Amino acid sequence: MSFFDLLVEPLRYDFFTRGLVVGVLLGATCGALGCFVVLRGLAFVGDAIAHAILPGIVIAYLLGLNIFVGAFLMGLLVAGAISFISRHQQLREDTAIGIVFTGAFALGIVLISRQQGYTRDLTHFLIGNILGIAPLDLWITGGVTMIVLSGLCLFFREWTLMAFDPVHARAIGLPMGALHLGFMALLSLTIVSGVQAVGIVLIAALLVTPAATARLLTDRLSVMIGLAALLGSAAVLTGLFLSYYISIASGAAVVLTSTLWFGSALLLAPQRGLLWNWLPQRTSTHSSF
Repeated sequence: MSFFDLLVEPLRYDFFTRGLVVGVLLGATCGALGCFVVLRGLAFVGDAIAHAILPGIVIAYLLGLNIFVGAFLMGLLVAGAISFISRHQQLREDTAIGIVFTGAFALGIVLISRQQGYTRDLTHFLIGNILGIAPLDLWITGGVTMIVLSGLCLFFREWTLMAFDPVHARAIGLPMGALHLGFMALLSLTIVSGVQAVGIVLIAALLVTPAATARLLTDRLSVMIGLAALLGSAAVLTGLFLSYYISIASGAAVVLTSTLWFGSALLLAPQRGLLWNWLPQRTSTHSSF
């Protein structure tokens, strides 16, 4: 079988094609938005929201409502609660995150445990099922991608200032609270749209790992965003084809692929890679003898 045949073979199946399209869109969205997550040190916030939307999913499921809406509303509630608690002078933001996300996640587990017969149906929200994407999910993910990328374009300057120089941003009168809540809303929207594909447990990796890899490869934010989006999409493409041919979990394959690329960049990135900095030292050591 030729390389071309290997690429075309899985595309005969509609479920694979839908998963591929959704995954590529999700990888690009998470990669681009993840750059600001990484630069602002909000990686734990993304993981917290991913876990904390579980009760919103369960409540919407039990009430027969749209699960996407329930998860998004819960994500906004959690983001607002974290911001509110972290304003207290005696509490740091990481403390607020730990309290809110563990409490919300525990609530979701309790709700699941009280409903016999629903556990199996909700399990895929924990581990993901990118090859089980429905046509409606395709439209939702496309809409979310447009909203998030539009938000990044509209508020690029403001969020850049908040990431690199929050003191200056506050001094020139930027509405820091409103901008932060707007960013958190887009972050929640992205996480919720990704839960169906890679699950609550793994969505944080797509937000953080491609952006962290891009950070090792460039100092320019615009290049970092484009590179992170490309790496996120490429990780989905590679992971899905690997899962098809070697029969492994698709969501985990995507994340492990992205992690492998990060490890490669950590070692080999020009000027920043560990081996790049280590080799000259080894050379100078040998030359001293």
